[in-house]
Amino acid sequence: MNFTHTEERQLFKDSVARLIADTHTLDARNKAARTDLGFSAEKWAQFAELGAIGALFSEDDGGFGGAAFDVTVLFEELGRGLVNEPFLATAILGGGLIAELGNADQKAVIEEVIAGTKQLAFAHGEPKSRYDASHVETTAKKSGDGYVLNGAKAVVLNGGAADLLVVSARSSGAAWDEDGLSLFLVPGDAAGLSRTSYPSIDGLHAAEIRLDNVTVGADALLGGEAKAWPAIEKVIARANLALASEAIGAMEVARDMTIEYLKTRKQFGVVIGKFQALQHRMATVLLEIEQARSSVINAAGRFDGSRVEREMAVSAAKTLAGKIGRLVAEEAIQMHGGIAMTWEYAVGHFAKRLVMIDHMFGDVDYHIARYVALSKEAA
Repeated sequence: MNFTHTEERQLFKDSVARLIADTHTLDARNKAARTDLGFSAEKWAQFAELGAIGALFSEDDGGFGGAAFDVTVLFEELGRGLVNEPFLATAILGGGLIAELGNADQKAVIEEVIAGTKQLAFAHGEPKSRYDASHVETTAKKSGDGYVLNGAKAVVLNGGAADLLVVSARSSGAAWDEDGLSLFLVPGDAAGLSRTSYPSIDGLHAAEIRLDNVTVGADALLGGEAKAWPAIEKVIARANLALASEAIGAMEVARDMTIEYLKTRKQFGVVIGKFQALQHRMATVLLEIEQARSSVINAAGRFDGSRVEREMAVSAAKTLAGKIGRLVAEEAIQMHGGIAMTWEYAVGHFAKRLVMIDHMFGDVDYHIARYVALSKEAA
Protein backbone atom coordinates (compact mmCIF):
# COMPACT_ATOMS: atom_id res chain seq x y z
CA MET A 1 0.00 0.00 0.00
CA ASN A 2 1.30 3.45 -0.94
CA PHE A 3 1.20 5.71 2.12
CA THR A 4 2.01 8.95 0.27
CA HIS A 5 -0.61 11.34 -1.09
CA THR A 6 -0.98 11.91 -4.80
CA GLU A 7 0.22 15.31 -6.00
CA GLU A 8 -3.38 16.49 -6.37
CA ARG A 9 -4.33 15.41 -2.84
CA GLN A 10 -1.24 17.03 -1.36
CA LEU A 11 -2.05 20.31 -3.11
CA PHE A 12 -5.63 20.07 -1.87
CA LYS A 13 -4.46 19.31 1.67
CA ASP A 14 -2.13 22.33 1.62
CA SER A 15 -4.87 24.61 0.27
CA VAL A 16 -7.33 23.58 2.99
CA ALA A 17 -4.64 23.95 5.66
CA ARG A 18 -3.85 27.50 4.47
CA LEU A 19 -7.50 28.52 4.42
CA ILE A 20 -8.04 27.23 7.95
CA ALA A 21 -4.84 28.83 9.23
CA ASP A 22 -5.76 32.19 7.67
CA THR A 23 -9.42 32.38 8.62
CA HIS A 24 -10.23 30.03 11.54
CA THR A 25 -9.44 31.28 15.01
CA LEU A 26 -10.70 29.82 18.27
CA ASP A 27 -12.56 33.02 19.15
CA ALA A 28 -14.29 33.14 15.76
CA ARG A 29 -15.24 29.46 16.04
CA ASN A 30 -16.72 29.87 19.49
CA LYS A 31 -18.60 32.99 18.42
CA ALA A 32 -20.11 31.15 15.44
CA ALA A 33 -21.04 28.20 17.67
CA ARG A 34 -23.16 30.53 19.81
CA THR A 35 -25.31 31.64 16.87
CA ASP A 36 -28.59 29.99 15.90
CA LEU A 37 -26.93 28.58 12.77
CA GLY A 38 -24.09 27.04 14.79
CA PHE A 39 -21.36 27.80 12.26
CA SER A 40 -20.11 30.56 9.98
CA ALA A 41 -22.01 30.86 6.69
CA GLU A 42 -19.15 33.00 5.37
CA LYS A 43 -16.55 30.32 6.08
CA TRP A 44 -18.82 27.63 4.63
CA ALA A 45 -18.95 29.65 1.40
CA GLN A 46 -15.15 29.91 1.42
CA PHE A 47 -14.81 26.15 1.75
CA ALA A 48 -17.25 25.72 -1.14
CA GLU A 49 -15.28 28.14 -3.31
CA LEU A 50 -12.08 26.24 -2.55
CA GLY A 51 -13.71 22.97 -3.63
CA ALA A 52 -13.54 21.34 -0.20
CA ILE A 53 -17.19 20.23 -0.28
CA GLY A 54 -16.93 18.99 -3.85
CA ALA A 55 -13.91 16.86 -2.91
CA LEU A 56 -16.28 14.58 -0.98
CA PHE A 57 -18.33 13.70 -4.08
CA SER A 58 -17.38 11.70 -7.16
CA GLU A 59 -17.14 13.24 -10.62
CA ASP A 60 -20.29 11.33 -11.61
CA ASP A 61 -22.14 13.25 -8.91
CA GLY A 62 -20.66 16.60 -9.88
CA GLY A 63 -17.74 16.57 -7.44
CA PHE A 64 -13.98 16.41 -7.70
CA GLY A 65 -13.03 13.26 -5.80
CA GLY A 66 -15.18 11.22 -3.46
CA ALA A 67 -12.63 8.51 -2.65
CA ALA A 68 -12.03 7.36 0.91
CA PHE A 69 -8.59 8.98 0.95
CA ASP A 70 -10.16 12.30 -0.08
CA VAL A 71 -12.29 12.03 3.06
CA THR A 72 -9.30 11.32 5.30
CA VAL A 73 -7.20 14.16 3.87
CA LEU A 74 -9.94 16.76 4.32
CA PHE A 75 -11.16 15.68 7.74
CA GLU A 76 -7.67 15.51 9.21
CA GLU A 77 -7.24 19.19 8.35
CA LEU A 78 -10.71 19.98 9.70
CA GLY A 79 -9.63 18.31 12.95
CA ARG A 80 -6.48 20.42 13.11
CA GLY A 81 -8.54 23.58 12.76
CA LEU A 82 -11.34 22.44 15.07
CA VAL A 83 -13.69 23.39 12.25
CA ASN A 84 -17.39 23.28 13.14
CA GLU A 85 -18.83 23.83 9.66
CA PRO A 86 -21.24 20.96 8.79
CA PHE A 87 -19.14 18.80 6.46
CA LEU A 88 -20.15 15.61 8.24
CA ALA A 89 -23.89 16.30 8.33
CA THR A 90 -24.32 17.89 4.92
CA ALA A 91 -21.73 16.23 2.67
CA ILE A 92 -20.92 12.86 4.26
CA LEU A 93 -24.30 11.83 5.71
CA GLY A 94 -27.09 13.65 3.89
CA GLY A 95 -25.22 14.16 0.64
CA GLY A 96 -23.71 10.69 0.78
CA LEU A 97 -27.13 9.02 0.97
CA ILE A 98 -28.47 11.06 -1.92
CA ALA A 99 -25.38 10.14 -3.96
CA GLU A 100 -25.84 6.45 -3.10
CA LEU A 101 -29.57 6.14 -3.74
CA GLY A 102 -30.89 9.21 -5.51
CA ASN A 103 -32.30 9.38 -9.02
CA ALA A 104 -31.26 12.11 -11.45
CA ASP A 105 -33.78 14.64 -10.12
CA GLN A 106 -32.88 13.97 -6.50
CA LYS A 107 -29.15 14.18 -7.21
CA ALA A 108 -29.61 17.69 -8.56
CA VAL A 109 -29.52 18.78 -4.90
CA ILE A 110 -25.85 17.75 -4.73
CA GLU A 111 -24.92 20.62 -7.05
CA GLU A 112 -26.35 23.07 -4.50
CA VAL A 113 -24.56 21.27 -1.67
CA ILE A 114 -21.22 21.53 -3.46
CA ALA A 115 -21.89 25.23 -4.14
CA GLY A 116 -22.50 25.76 -0.42
CA THR A 117 -26.09 26.95 -0.87
CA LYS A 118 -27.97 23.90 0.46
CA GLN A 119 -27.75 22.43 3.96
CA LEU A 120 -28.62 18.79 4.66
CA ALA A 121 -29.04 16.56 7.70
CA PHE A 122 -29.55 12.84 8.25
CA ALA A 123 -32.46 12.40 10.67
CA HIS A 124 -31.86 8.81 11.73
CA GLY A 125 -30.97 8.30 15.39
CA GLU A 126 -33.86 7.97 17.82
CA PRO A 127 -34.31 8.33 21.61
CA LYS A 128 -34.14 4.54 22.13
CA SER A 129 -31.67 3.56 19.40
CA ARG A 130 -28.35 4.53 21.03
CA TYR A 131 -25.67 3.11 18.66
CA ASP A 132 -27.86 0.52 16.94
CA ALA A 133 -28.31 2.06 13.51
CA SER A 134 -30.99 -0.42 12.45
CA HIS A 135 -33.26 0.47 15.39
CA VAL A 136 -35.89 2.72 13.82
CA GLU A 137 -39.40 3.16 15.20
CA THR A 138 -40.41 6.11 13.01
CA THR A 139 -43.06 4.83 10.60
CA ALA A 140 -43.81 5.46 6.94
CA LYS A 141 -47.35 4.53 5.91
CA LYS A 142 -48.54 4.67 2.31
CA SER A 143 -51.26 7.23 1.71
CA GLY A 144 -52.53 7.71 -1.82
CA ASP A 145 -49.56 8.42 -4.04
CA GLY A 146 -47.30 9.31 -1.13
CA TYR A 147 -46.40 8.53 2.47
CA VAL A 148 -47.23 9.75 5.96
CA LEU A 149 -44.31 9.88 8.41
CA ASN A 150 -44.66 9.75 12.21
CA GLY A 151 -41.97 9.52 14.86
CA ALA A 152 -39.12 11.28 16.67
CA LYS A 153 -35.45 11.73 15.83
CA ALA A 154 -32.73 12.57 18.35
CA VAL A 155 -29.36 14.36 18.21
CA VAL A 156 -29.63 15.13 14.50
CA LEU A 157 -26.41 16.86 13.45
CA ASN A 158 -27.13 20.17 11.73
CA GLY A 159 -30.82 19.38 12.09
CA GLY A 160 -31.78 22.93 12.96
CA ALA A 161 -30.03 24.54 9.99
CA ALA A 162 -30.82 21.93 7.33
CA ASP A 163 -32.91 22.99 4.34
CA LEU A 164 -33.54 19.34 3.49
CA LEU A 165 -33.66 16.31 5.78
CA VAL A 166 -32.94 12.74 4.83
CA VAL A 167 -35.34 10.93 7.17
CA SER A 168 -35.24 7.21 7.89
CA ALA A 169 -38.54 5.48 8.57
CA ARG A 170 -39.77 1.93 8.86
CA SER A 171 -41.97 0.68 6.04
CA SER A 172 -42.11 -2.87 7.40
CA GLY A 173 -40.60 -5.22 9.97
CA ALA A 174 -39.85 -4.92 13.68
CA ALA A 175 -38.04 -2.01 15.31
CA TRP A 176 -34.62 -3.72 15.23
CA ASP A 177 -34.76 -5.22 11.73
CA GLU A 178 -32.32 -4.13 9.06
CA ASP A 179 -34.88 -4.98 6.39
CA GLY A 180 -37.83 -2.67 6.04
CA LEU A 181 -36.05 0.70 6.31
CA SER A 182 -36.78 3.48 3.82
CA LEU A 183 -35.36 6.97 3.34
CA PHE A 184 -37.29 10.11 2.47
CA LEU A 185 -36.31 13.63 1.44
CA VAL A 186 -38.27 15.99 3.67
CA PRO A 187 -38.06 19.82 3.46
CA GLY A 188 -37.08 21.46 6.72
CA ASP A 189 -40.27 23.52 6.68
CA ALA A 190 -42.65 20.62 5.95
CA ALA A 191 -46.03 20.77 7.67
CA GLY A 192 -46.04 18.63 10.82
CA LEU A 193 -42.25 18.71 11.24
CA SER A 194 -40.90 20.47 14.34
CA ARG A 195 -37.26 21.06 15.29
CA THR A 196 -35.56 22.01 18.54
CA SER A 197 -31.93 22.94 17.95
CA TYR A 198 -29.24 23.15 20.62
CA PRO A 199 -25.43 23.38 20.92
CA SER A 200 -23.35 20.41 22.03
CA ILE A 201 -20.34 20.69 24.33
CA ASP A 202 -17.86 20.51 21.43
CA GLY A 203 -19.17 23.53 19.51
CA LEU A 204 -21.42 21.71 17.04
CA HIS A 205 -25.21 21.93 16.85
CA ALA A 206 -27.80 19.15 16.86
CA ALA A 207 -31.59 19.01 16.97
CA GLU A 208 -34.51 16.97 18.27
CA ILE A 209 -37.03 16.43 15.48
CA ARG A 210 -40.67 15.35 15.60
CA LEU A 211 -42.70 14.19 12.64
CA ASP A 212 -46.46 14.37 13.22
CA ASN A 213 -48.34 13.17 10.14
CA VAL A 214 -45.76 14.64 7.77
CA THR A 215 -47.03 13.97 4.26
CA VAL A 216 -44.57 13.54 1.38
CA GLY A 217 -45.03 12.53 -2.22
CA ALA A 218 -43.78 9.37 -3.89
CA ASP A 219 -40.90 11.39 -5.35
CA ALA A 220 -39.57 11.91 -1.80
CA LEU A 221 -38.64 8.22 -1.51
CA LEU A 222 -34.86 7.85 -1.80
CA GLY A 223 -34.01 4.54 -3.47
CA GLY A 224 -36.26 1.50 -3.18
CA GLU A 225 -38.89 1.15 -0.50
CA ALA A 226 -37.74 -0.89 2.52
CA LYS A 227 -34.27 -1.39 1.00
CA ALA A 228 -32.23 1.47 2.47
CA TRP A 229 -30.14 -0.42 5.06
CA PRO A 230 -27.04 -1.23 2.92
CA ALA A 231 -26.69 2.44 1.96
CA ILE A 232 -27.24 3.59 5.56
CA GLU A 233 -24.57 1.20 6.83
CA LYS A 234 -22.08 2.29 4.17
CA VAL A 235 -22.63 6.00 4.75
CA ILE A 236 -22.28 5.58 8.52
CA ALA A 237 -19.02 3.71 7.88
CA ARG A 238 -17.87 6.67 5.80
CA ALA A 239 -18.85 9.01 8.63
CA ASN A 240 -16.81 6.95 11.10
CA LEU A 241 -13.82 7.07 8.75
CA ALA A 242 -14.21 10.85 8.60
CA LEU A 243 -14.44 11.12 12.39
CA ALA A 244 -11.37 8.93 12.93
CA SER A 245 -9.45 11.14 10.50
CA GLU A 246 -10.66 14.29 12.24
CA ALA A 247 -9.47 12.80 15.53
CA ILE A 248 -5.96 12.37 14.09
CA GLY A 249 -5.76 16.07 13.27
CA ALA A 250 -7.11 17.10 16.67
CA MET A 251 -4.74 14.72 18.50
CA GLU A 252 -1.72 16.09 16.68
CA VAL A 253 -2.56 19.69 17.58
CA ALA A 254 -3.15 18.74 21.23
CA ARG A 255 0.16 16.87 21.21
CA ASP A 256 2.07 19.80 19.70
CA MET A 257 0.54 22.28 22.14
CA THR A 258 1.51 20.02 25.04
CA ILE A 259 5.09 19.58 23.84
CA GLU A 260 5.46 23.35 23.45
CA TYR A 261 4.10 23.87 26.96
CA LEU A 262 6.52 21.30 28.40
CA LYS A 263 9.38 23.21 26.78
CA THR A 264 8.44 26.52 28.42
CA ARG A 265 6.73 25.79 31.75
CA LYS A 266 9.12 25.76 34.70
CA GLN A 267 8.73 24.11 38.08
CA PHE A 268 11.33 24.19 40.83
CA GLY A 269 13.43 26.29 38.45
CA VAL A 270 13.50 23.53 35.80
CA VAL A 271 11.65 23.24 32.50
CA ILE A 272 9.15 20.44 33.16
CA GLY A 273 9.88 18.86 29.79
CA LYS A 274 13.14 17.60 31.30
CA PHE A 275 11.33 15.39 33.79
CA GLN A 276 11.74 11.82 32.63
CA ALA A 277 8.27 10.74 33.71
CA LEU A 278 6.67 13.36 31.47
CA GLN A 279 8.99 12.45 28.60
CA HIS A 280 7.89 8.82 28.84
CA ARG A 281 4.23 9.82 28.84
CA MET A 282 4.69 12.00 25.76
CA ALA A 283 6.58 9.21 24.00
CA THR A 284 3.56 6.98 24.57
CA VAL A 285 1.28 9.65 23.14
CA LEU A 286 3.44 9.97 20.03
CA LEU A 287 3.44 6.22 19.38
CA GLU A 288 -0.28 5.85 20.00
CA ILE A 289 -1.17 8.62 17.56
CA GLU A 290 0.85 6.87 14.84
CA GLN A 291 -1.02 3.65 15.57
CA ALA A 292 -4.32 5.49 15.14
CA ARG A 293 -3.07 7.00 11.88
CA SER A 294 -2.12 3.57 10.55
CA SER A 295 -5.60 2.25 11.30
CA VAL A 296 -7.18 5.15 9.41
CA ILE A 297 -4.96 4.51 6.39
CA ASN A 298 -5.89 0.82 6.54
CA ALA A 299 -9.61 1.65 6.70
CA ALA A 300 -9.39 4.06 3.76
CA GLY A 301 -7.47 1.48 1.73
CA ARG A 302 -10.07 -1.22 2.41
CA PHE A 303 -13.16 0.93 2.12
CA ASP A 304 -14.02 -0.21 -1.39
CA GLY A 305 -13.55 -3.89 -0.54
CA SER A 306 -16.22 -6.30 0.62
CA ARG A 307 -18.78 -5.19 3.20
CA VAL A 308 -17.22 -7.23 6.03
CA GLU A 309 -13.71 -6.05 5.16
CA ARG A 310 -14.85 -2.43 5.07
CA GLU A 311 -16.81 -2.59 8.31
CA MET A 312 -14.06 -4.39 10.23
CA ALA A 313 -11.41 -1.89 9.13
CA VAL A 314 -13.64 1.08 9.96
CA SER A 315 -14.57 -0.31 13.38
CA ALA A 316 -10.87 -0.87 14.14
CA ALA A 317 -10.06 2.72 13.15
CA LYS A 318 -12.95 4.17 15.16
CA THR A 319 -11.98 2.07 18.20
CA LEU A 320 -8.42 3.39 18.17
CA ALA A 321 -9.56 6.95 17.45
CA GLY A 322 -11.80 6.82 20.52
CA LYS A 323 -9.35 5.08 22.81
CA ILE A 324 -6.27 7.05 21.81
CA GLY A 325 -8.18 10.30 21.45
CA ARG A 326 -9.27 10.05 25.07
CA LEU A 327 -5.67 9.25 26.11
CA VAL A 328 -4.32 12.29 24.27
CA ALA A 329 -7.05 14.54 25.69
CA GLU A 330 -6.40 13.39 29.25
CA GLU A 331 -2.62 13.66 28.97
CA ALA A 332 -2.78 17.10 27.38
CA ILE A 333 -5.02 18.44 30.14
CA GLN A 334 -3.02 16.83 32.97
CA MET A 335 0.32 18.08 31.68
CA HIS A 336 -0.99 21.58 31.11
CA GLY A 337 -2.59 21.75 34.54
CA GLY A 338 -5.27 24.29 35.35
CA ILE A 339 -4.73 26.45 32.26
CA ALA A 340 -6.09 23.64 30.09
CA MET A 341 -9.50 24.01 31.73
CA THR A 342 -9.91 27.68 30.84
CA TRP A 343 -12.26 28.69 28.04
CA GLU A 344 -9.65 30.92 26.41
CA TYR A 345 -7.04 28.15 26.01
CA ALA A 346 -7.50 25.94 22.94
CA VAL A 347 -6.37 22.57 24.26
CA GLY A 348 -9.53 22.10 26.32
CA HIS A 349 -11.69 22.57 23.24
CA PHE A 350 -9.67 19.96 21.36
CA ALA A 351 -10.10 17.59 24.30
CA LYS A 352 -13.87 18.03 24.29
CA ARG A 353 -14.07 17.37 20.58
CA LEU A 354 -11.98 14.20 20.92
CA VAL A 355 -14.27 12.89 23.65
CA MET A 356 -17.36 13.63 21.56
CA ILE A 357 -15.88 11.93 18.49
CA ASP A 358 -15.63 8.73 20.55
CA HIS A 359 -19.37 8.85 21.26
CA MET A 360 -20.53 9.54 17.71
CA PHE A 361 -21.81 6.51 15.74
CA GLY A 362 -20.49 4.03 18.28
CA ASP A 363 -17.95 4.34 21.11
CA VAL A 364 -14.94 2.15 21.85
CA ASP A 365 -16.93 -0.62 23.55
CA TYR A 366 -19.49 -0.74 20.75
CA HIS A 367 -16.91 -1.00 17.97
CA ILE A 368 -14.85 -3.62 19.78
CA ALA A 369 -17.96 -5.80 20.09
CA ARG A 370 -18.87 -5.09 16.47
CA TYR A 371 -15.37 -6.02 15.28
CA VAL A 372 -15.61 -9.34 17.12
CA ALA A 373 -19.02 -10.06 15.59
CA LEU A 374 -17.78 -9.20 12.09
CA SER A 375 -14.70 -11.38 12.60
CA LYS A 376 -16.95 -14.37 13.32
CA GLU A 377 -18.99 -13.52 10.26
CA ALA A 378 -15.83 -13.44 8.11
CA ALA A 379 -14.48 -16.72 9.50
